[in-house]
Amino acid sequence: MTEAPTGITLTVEQAEEHLLRLELFGMRFGTGRMRRLMDALGTPQDTYGSVHVVGSNGKTSTTRMIAALLAHHGLRTGAYLSPHLVRFGERIVVDGADLPDGAFAAAVTRAVRAAAVVDAEASADDHVTQFELLTAAALDELGQAGVDVAIIEAGLGGRYDATNVLPSAVQVLTNVGLEHTRWLGPTITDIAGEKLDVVRPGGTLVVGAGLHADALAVAEQVCAERGATLIEAPADPPVPVELLAGGTYQRANFPLACAAAAAYLGRALDPDAVRAAAASTIVPGRWQQIDSAPDTIIDGAHNPAGFVVLADTLREVLAGRRLVAVLSILDDKDAAAMLGELLPLCAEVVCTHSANPRALPPATLQSLAAQLGWPITRLEGDPARALALARELAGPDGLALATGSLYLIADLLRPDDGRAASAL
Repeated sequence: MTEAPTGITLTVEQAEEHLLRLELFGMRFGTGRMRRLMDALGTPQDTYGSVHVVGSNGKTSTTRMIAALLAHHGLRTGAYLSPHLVRFGERIVVDGADLPDGAFAAAVTRAVRAAAVVDAEASADDHVTQFELLTAAALDELGQAGVDVAIIEAGLGGRYDATNVLPSAVQVLTNVGLEHTRWLGPTITDIAGEKLDVVRPGGTLVVGAGLHADALAVAEQVCAERGATLIEAPADPPVPVELLAGGTYQRANFPLACAAAAAYLGRALDPDAVRAAAASTIVPGRWQQIDSAPDTIIDGAHNPAGFVVLADTLREVLAGRRLVAVLSILDDKDAAAMLGELLPLCAEVVCTHSANPRALPPATLQSLAAQLGWPITRLEGDPARALALARELAGPDGLALATGSLYLIADLLRPDDGRAASAL
């Protein structure tokens, strides 16, 4: 292992500033840099067990649920999530708690030292990226924390994702939808193939109930080629539970998490542990109520498949109430399909703009809504003011909803403390 240079010690503010500067260089796919980076850190990902979670929707919820289930079975657990909502340290979770600022700064410091070694031997256009540095800091910190098992959420895809350096025993595919097609390919088959490259020879792949037939065919093929075991999760958990996490979609995520936890343990789950995990797992930014009179919900649904299940939840809870939605959608999403799912349920819509530079202009969303026959929209570029307007329009007995992008949710949750927002 090459020794990383010493003398670099970052505060949490400096760590976040460094990460935000790396964002200017964007994304560069491939695992070569990441493997060199992990070598410089001493390959900490080899010191604990791991479960790798990929998919189009539900990754964060499923990751948190698997971690909770394994924790309630006596294991010290860690998790890596993306993106964060308010602060970068939220991405690294140990024993169910976000990493404190000091520990996060120390983890990034170690990763920056290792990245300096990797970058010194690379061309100027092949330096460590923001996501790679964050992932390395997380995998190293989880080793430092002495976790027994880490549940790691992939970023984009799988094959060339920075997380694809894990020697995971269990891999989890939540679902597959048409997303990021410019990078992952134009069809379900293409996208499933990219995501399922994380399957390890001799590993165990657990897939969600009702997986698209094309994706299931790819899963069967990949498992056959790699000598891996394929498990299709049941539609229900092993015992009846009361889920703390809201949203009908969590009813699918939790049985998948149970199947993955059982696969990792190699045995049936303890019923009391399953109930305890279900009753204690919250997923910030996913069907999260932040106010009442009117009930005010934030939900990070950000693609058409996510909007389908969001609409299902709304049909269950609206009960004739007036729904006013605040929307911001990124420019690489199928905004028309998303609007088509949500608009029929809304009394009015407020189009806004998250801090992410890839967010569609509010006027573009308004135009799309009009093309879909929905002229009852308003424009308010500031997310907080947009939500305040939606609450006013919904009335005290109605429901106000902010959705369309996790970056919009982050804007609404972020305190006004001067910290800059991340766009990745």
